[in-house]
Amino acid sequence: MSVSTSAPFSPEEIASEGLKLEEYEEIVRRLGRHPNQAELGMFGVMWSEHCCYKNSRPLLKQFPTTGDRILVGPGENAGVVDLGDGLRLAFKIESHNHPSAVEPFQGAATGVGGILRDIFTMGARPIALLNSLRFGSLEDARTKRLFNGVVSGIAHYGNCVGVPTVGGEVYFDPAYSGNPLVNVMALGLMETAEIVKSGASGIGNPVLYVGSTTGRDGMGGASFASAELSDESEQDRPAVQVGDPFLEKSLIEACLEAFKTGAVVAAQDMGAAGITCSTSEMAAKGGVGIELDLDKIPVRETGMVPYEYLLSESQERMLFVAHKGREQELIQIFHRWGLHAVVAGTVIAEPIVRILFRGEIAAEIPAEALAENTPLYHRDLLAEPPEYARKAWEWTPDSLPPSTVAGIEIQGFRTWNEILLTLLDTPTIASKRWVYRQYDHQVQNNTITVPGGADAAVIRLRPDPVRAGLSDIPADKQTIGSNPPLPFLPTKGVAATVDCNPRYVYLDPYEGAKAVVAEAARNLSCVGAEPLAVTDNLNFGSPEKPVGYWQLAEACRGLAEACQELNTPVTGGNVSLYNETLDPAGQPQPIYPTPVVGMVGLIPDLTRVCGQAWQAEGDLIYLLGLPIKSKITLGGSEYLATIHGTVAGRPPQVDFNLERRVQAACREGIRQGWIRSAHDCAEGGMAIALAEACISSQLGAEINLGLTSAELEKQSFRWDCILFAEGGARILVSVSPAQQVLWESYLTQHLGTDWQKIGQVGSADTFLRVFTADSQPLIDARIELMSDGFFNAIERRLTVPVTISS
Repeated sequence: MSVSTSAPFSPEEIASEGLKLEEYEEIVRRLGRHPNQAELGMFGVMWSEHCCYKNSRPLLKQFPTTGDRILVGPGENAGVVDLGDGLRLAFKIESHNHPSAVEPFQGAATGVGGILRDIFTMGARPIALLNSLRFGSLEDARTKRLFNGVVSGIAHYGNCVGVPTVGGEVYFDPAYSGNPLVNVMALGLMETAEIVKSGASGIGNPVLYVGSTTGRDGMGGASFASAELSDESEQDRPAVQVGDPFLEKSLIEACLEAFKTGAVVAAQDMGAAGITCSTSEMAAKGGVGIELDLDKIPVRETGMVPYEYLLSESQERMLFVAHKGREQELIQIFHRWGLHAVVAGTVIAEPIVRILFRGEIAAEIPAEALAENTPLYHRDLLAEPPEYARKAWEWTPDSLPPSTVAGIEIQGFRTWNEILLTLLDTPTIASKRWVYRQYDHQVQNNTITVPGGADAAVIRLRPDPVRAGLSDIPADKQTIGSNPPLPFLPTKGVAATVDCNPRYVYLDPYEGAKAVVAEAARNLSCVGAEPLAVTDNLNFGSPEKPVGYWQLAEACRGLAEACQELNTPVTGGNVSLYNETLDPAGQPQPIYPTPVVGMVGLIPDLTRVCGQAWQAEGDLIYLLGLPIKSKITLGGSEYLATIHGTVAGRPPQVDFNLERRVQAACREGIRQGWIRSAHDCAEGGMAIALAEACISSQLGAEINLGLTSAELEKQSFRWDCILFAEGGARILVSVSPAQQVLWESYLTQHLGTDWQKIGQVGSADTFLRVFTADSQPLIDARIELMSDGFFNAIERRLTVPVTISS
């Protein structure tokens, strides 16, 4: 019996599968014949950028991927790090950008479902979700619809499946108007003794299909995700999957129970490219083949043909390789959880993927041709930065109106109070309360810091009692409140953050990407966590355009260097290219390059963590990092973009030596109990960080900048730069006066002059007051007024009702 063959396909038919003509010719060469329709579709999805990273793989090789704590690095469904005491954390980030652009609710919801499957496929129980979102301006009606739909979809799936959404970030910029970004990160704690991997093995072992049924939803989703969006993209709604979080909850429990039996040899979720991806990747990684019979696959629609089976991206489905003779044991587990489970194939010696349908061979392709030996494009890098960047770098603060203690001449005269309130009311800076109030962030009862309360999320790690040898201890004794604490109690935590300032990366991809990693690590350090490892989501435009490839290549170079410098290896991630929309003239408009970094860190003692809010009146406020008199840049700042309507200059340059020292000092201060609050100076600079600490605590602050007007003029500083410039590895911390001597002695020894005492926490129901050294007021803002703009900025812009539905 041989595979059915086909006549040559036309250029239009080849292009419809997302393939280039030369790629089709390579397919014919490898097969020794023309592919049939099903095989062409299989190559189309597996050779898409979304699946094979044909433009980005050479760049990813420079990332550091090994370390003392790395148990599983790139190449599996998720990375795994060792947290000590038998605790192992699986984590991963992925995108669902294009589906969310055309069907925001289901696009975002299934993005959550997909990343959760990557986690529990490894044998880990999902414990937390984070998201990184980008949208256009909230003044635009379409952006409001997309924003509503995406947030609703994330909330729906996460809340129903019972995994807390504990943190994230949301940016708004016209660069994302036609192409929003929806990146979701998940964390899980390993429950199985062995980490479950995806490589098939054992000739003759049965291949099980488990989970939901297969339908026509999500057809060609991987190819859809690897092309620019256009007006016709709305017609691609079938390429958006439909998820069922309640079924996924059953799938989590069934898979973890199945893995614990030891009967599962390998497992792979059916995400992008569905059956095609799972069969080819499992076979290729194991150096074996898989024969699969489509007639055995449970379906939800009639009349499906092999092409549809193989390219369907129906959700909540998995493929297992089981030990021969134990398949029924696994089937019974899935049936008990109300899920489908059938033996649909076999592991074979010949390293091919053979697909059967109605007693005939519907497709037969070497597994490596689909999953490993895929196209690879080495592109030429621009000899010099593109014109837009060189022009932006020419900008200097001299082009801005003069600034005085009282304010600045722009759109009439504006005081620093007015500018502070304007920035706090900017959706990118403002509270994301409207978003996270829709998320259940306390389900599972392990969330230590709630969204909006700290620079990173903190999750309690509860060891499995059986694996930790604690199964004989009564449950009521296994609480953190035991006194004295018992040695097995969960005192460890994990911190997680997602971060990226896309404006920095747009202006200088190399420096901007370094800043992304540095800020992510700083966020973790601000809660007392030691940064451990990274998962990244590279969201860029077309790599086929010289500028797009330059941005991607330079950003990867920056990420690699920063991860090496901060000892945070990359365990995996996702590449999402072709994030472009076509303007009315048909010209592609790319997004800002957005390499999102998800980073995890270890907290050794959950009783020593910090939030961003001041804790008590009279506490002393310190600025760690470059002191106020240091010159840092307004280039790429939120102040420059929002107040002056300018995106220009060079972003802050990262000083890794300073970053390491500042972050280490912050972590040590938290662990010693000296530091009572910590908050890094990010978008909006020091003034915004001070305001956020006041708003979070509803306590005021009195700040002395230690700089007079005469000194400022003599040293060519600007007041707006002092207040709103970004960078400098800066962290604001508050310390009890009782700890002042110990704390300052430590700082002098470890930070030298890279710190400054700048003020103290004021009383409740008061003001943020910022003075010059000669007592001239720059800012005198009432907390109530700051809070109104900060908490209600997004709600005020959403004039359409919020509907949470599918």
